[in-house]
Amino acid sequence: MVQKIALFNHKGGVSKTTTTFNLGWMLASKGKRVILVDSDPQCNLTGMALGEETEDDEARIQEIYNTTSNIKVGLAPAFESQPKAIEAVDCIQIQGRDDLFLLPGHVGFAEYEVTLGIAQELSGSIQALKNLPGSINDLFEKTAAKFNADYILIDMSPSLGSINQNLLMISDFFLVPTTADFFSVMAIDSLAKVLPRWYAWAKSASSLQILREANYPFPDVNLRFLGTIVQNYRIIRGKETTAFQIWIEKIEQAVSKKLVPILGRSNMLLPSDIYRNQGIESSFTLAKISNFNSLIAKSQEHRTPVYELTPQQLGQGGVVLVNNQQKQEEFRQTFSNLADKIIALSSESSTYAVSA
Repeated sequence: MVQKIALFNHKGGVSKTTTTFNLGWMLASKGKRVILVDSDPQCNLTGMALGEETEDDEARIQEIYNTTSNIKVGLAPAFESQPKAIEAVDCIQIQGRDDLFLLPGHVGFAEYEVTLGIAQELSGSIQALKNLPGSINDLFEKTAAKFNADYILIDMSPSLGSINQNLLMISDFFLVPTTADFFSVMAIDSLAKVLPRWYAWAKSASSLQILREANYPFPDVNLRFLGTIVQNYRIIRGKETTAFQIWIEKIEQAVSKKLVPILGRSNMLLPSDIYRNQGIESSFTLAKISNFNSLIAKSQEHRTPVYELTPQQLGQGGVVLVNNQQKQEEFRQTFSNLADKIIALSSESSTYAVSA
């Protein structure tokens, strides 16, 4: 059974897309079949996965959109009342990595925001809208079954709109990427207020007969928090700089003292021993990823994870190349550890769900 993992923070610029791409690639390298879903209308993940550096690339992407489905087209039968059922999207194999696929994004996906918001607000009281709240989940489940996927990673836009509300609540797990700054602390405070409201709505929606009997039933809610990722801090002589360390500590305090207690009261945490078995502390920080500057740009340029860039792709030599290869290895180890934790948490969660 596929595990849907949302990467969500309504603060922008926290490297959600970069994390989704590198994490998905690493999970696939560990033998998992992974679908990356680009649900952000900015389509940054689609651009990163397919490449868009030249005019030839632009023409190739246009051809893909003319011949291949995407998230908006996949949902059109529900949102545009087409006389056909939702079908699995024919995802795109990501070049260079077996078992890694892309469900492309679409700028027009945002057009469904208002309609979905009305449907979720009215929660089935208007018969014509009853199929909408469960439609995205239906699309993901059918697509996962077609590709025999183990994981779906959802790259979400930085907003608190109805699409993100739906995406998060139909997921099995969520990660919160952050950066070491004041605004990420603010975002954690905000999530502590918003997430319980979304969860209460989803629990209510999943219990409504009209939504359960819709063509695309709204699923049971099983969302659980995996943890946070802190990114883009600077390292000097092997340690975080004092200023960044202060913000990392503030983020961790906000998570442990505000967010986690509230998530616990809303049943959005796994049993504590599952986290403890993976060495996850009360801060729920799964990974700290320092600023890799030029390596990120090279990764995007070559549609390749940081840790897989070749010397030819780096285009460097001498000491610069040696230093960057050392950073690549640090990046590889960080994402390998992160992927291992996610595999273990989701596996132990499945065992817990069966035995509970």
